[in-house]
Amino acid sequence: MSPDDLQPALDTARRAVAAAGRIQLAGLESERRVMHKSRFDLLTEVDQRCEEAVLGILREAYPQAVFLAEESSPGTDRDQGEVWLVDPLDGTTNYARGYPAWCTTVALRRDGETLLGVVYDALRDERFEAVRGRGASLNGKPIRVSRTAELGRSLLATGFPYDRCEQPETNLERFSALTMRTQGVRRGGSASLDLCYTACGRLDGYWELRIFPWDVVAGALLVEEAGGKVSDLAGGPFDGSGAQTLATNGLIHTALVDALAGSA
Repeated sequence: MSPDDLQPALDTARRAVAAAGRIQLAGLESERRVMHKSRFDLLTEVDQRCEEAVLGILREAYPQAVFLAEESSPGTDRDQGEVWLVDPLDGTTNYARGYPAWCTTVALRRDGETLLGVVYDALRDERFEAVRGRGASLNGKPIRVSRTAELGRSLLATGFPYDRCEQPETNLERFSALTMRTQGVRRGGSASLDLCYTACGRLDGYWELRIFPWDVVAGALLVEEAGGKVSDLAGGPFDGSGAQTLATNGLIHTALVDALAGSA
């Protein structure tokens, strides 16, 4: 499928994320009811309303489509045929507390390859998007990764898994080590935005463990189409599962792989 063939799907994804954004902004004006899926994994009614809105728009345009969505269909195979991946509200904890770092992300994959990704930050009215083979953009203007070539001069981001109190690998050792070796490590609470910020050069790199496909596949495509590199933490192929994600501007990729391996 050529990039031009994906234009109708891209237009539909844009409408879907815009609808979610309107719900999120309206929800900021009212008290947010918060539920707990686990100790650290929250859910708000806004998550659910956003997912209903996004899936409604996508299903109207593509009635035979298969969906992998965080709240309603998390068990769908991300690599089986053509699949839409939806995170209606990435950064739910931030949103629930009024912390300004959250977004909606939509991606389309076919046979294990991400074809397009759209991430919308309604609060800042920033829409990041990429189509495979057509580059990446922010509000319609092309974006590129940073030119930082030294790990010591880089600004990174990461996060911590929801099961960090149950699993021995918490990411805290890597976070501490890289904080001392770089200009800093941010913990924004939205994997999608961290990847978008890597794509547009606000960050030089990002890594995270044990999250989900809907958190990372759209942003990973953005990084690649902006000239960066995405892999697992050892520098191997990125599989889109969210189990291991490492994204950089490409220039610091090998150095960051080595630093992460040495601090585990």
